[in-house]
Amino acid sequence: MNNVILNSIADTTTHRDRDGVHGAFVELLLNFLNAESVAIYRLIHDGGVTRLLNYAEVSRGKMQAPRVPSKDPTALQALGEFPEWELCVRRHQIVQYTPRAGVVCAVLPIEAERDVVGLLFIKGRARLRSRAVEHVNAILRILKNHLALLDYGELDTLTGMLNRKTYEASFEKLRQRLRLADAARNLKEPSWLGLVDIDKFKCINDSYGHLFGDEVLLLVSQLMKTCFRGTDQLFRFGGEEFVIVLDHATIEGVEVAFDRLRETIATFEFPQVGRVTISLGYSQIYPTDSPSTCVERADAALYYAKHHGRNNIRSYEVLVAAGELSAKDGGENVELF
Repeated sequence: MNNVILNSIADTTTHRDRDGVHGAFVELLLNFLNAESVAIYRLIHDGGVTRLLNYAEVSRGKMQAPRVPSKDPTALQALGEFPEWELCVRRHQIVQYTPRAGVVCAVLPIEAERDVVGLLFIKGRARLRSRAVEHVNAILRILKNHLALLDYGELDTLTGMLNRKTYEASFEKLRQRLRLADAARNLKEPSWLGLVDIDKFKCINDSYGHLFGDEVLLLVSQLMKTCFRGTDQLFRFGGEEFVIVLDHATIEGVEVAFDRLRETIATFEFPQVGRVTISLGYSQIYPTDSPSTCVERADAALYYAKHHGRNNIRSYEVLVAAGELSAKDGGENVELF
């Protein structure tokens, strides 16, 4: 690699957010390989279907508009639509192919431990030679190492979930997408925020000790990950509280998803502790929300759930409509039925 490329790599690692890092790396590879286009995809597992979430893409000679990627899994292309890409994932190695005369495509696996978690797609006019592939793989290793450092600051050390510090930045990106969709009158399905609290968690710590309490937190977080789509965001908000952000979900869909979580945890046998339950309050996310106002509404619904039997889920909007809660400032009126 020449000094220009090394300096470009150094510049990309100055970014402190994932969008900036991914964008800088695809731009670097576009110039390094003299390619026509470069893109990075994350593999999303959605109900038995593996889908492709476009993290970043750049094409030569085209201005790239700021991207606010859709988090609706049904709008994402399935990996099975691309046989060569599926082969790359299955073999864990680069696949090069010629879709038409004068165009050569290469797809490389992005791996985490033993699994392929993403794909790098390169379109050009000639096949990548072995030396170029070595350089690209070296750049991918630098990308993974840099993202691992970002993860250290963004993830909760016990559960591996996103931490509270990351919540505000993630919420702002979602709000930006909601505002754009609202302005274009293209908001087909709303987004939701759920606030989860483990019932009687203090009693678990007092009765079994903090070691078993931490195990409950870890197992609850693992169960949560099995209950939601790959595009949904899960945060440990502190202590025994978790936040779930569901993008693109109907009222019926969000109720099913949250009740599935409640039932999954309630029927799980926790080592030593036995049965554990959760209470959950949720609210719709509006384009005018701040990160705190939406949490406050969900918290009001959670407080109601905790004082009406625990082990249940409550909607802020439904409770307000029924006169059980007073409407808080922020948000908007929502037509439920």
